[in-house]
Amino acid sequence: MVAIHGERLAAHIEGDFVVFLIGARLNKWWQVRDMIWFSKTMPKMLKELSALPREETGFLGFQTLSLLVNVQYWRSFTHLEAYARSKDHEHFPNWIEFNRRFKTRRGDVGIWHETYLVRDGAYEAVYSGMPAYGLGKAGELVPATGSREGARQRLEGGA
Repeated sequence: MVAIHGERLAAHIEGDFVVFLIGARLNKWWQVRDMIWFSKTMPKMLKELSALPREETGFLGFQTLSLLVNVQYWRSFTHLEAYARSKDHEHFPNWIEFNRRFKTRRGDVGIWHETYLVRDGAYEAVYSGMPAYGLGKAGELVPATGSREGARQRLEGGA
């Protein structure tokens, strides 16, 4: 059972970090064989990342938003890029296989990502009546009181 936090909490993370949104769109879902393969790739990568030491990968955590969309939190873009290019981890061989399978059928599966570099303290997040979620799960949850009471306060240095 997931622990629900009844109090108002704010997310806190030390230093700069990266928010990476990534997703896919199955444009030809009826091509079942390829879609089954594709739908298994991200869960395998997230499982691998979650099992590896945070200090090694810089991967802080993730939040699944839907079947084909998740948000990831990284310590730096350097860490994210190192994982993406590493031949020793799940992403690179899956990327090669994706390009092999869809080289002549780019419209069958749409893929996208957005990368945001977040400066220390230049964010705000609040949770009430929620389990650890999103940035609050990747970082730490702290009471949303005092200098963290309001959104403006959190953005202007409450962290």
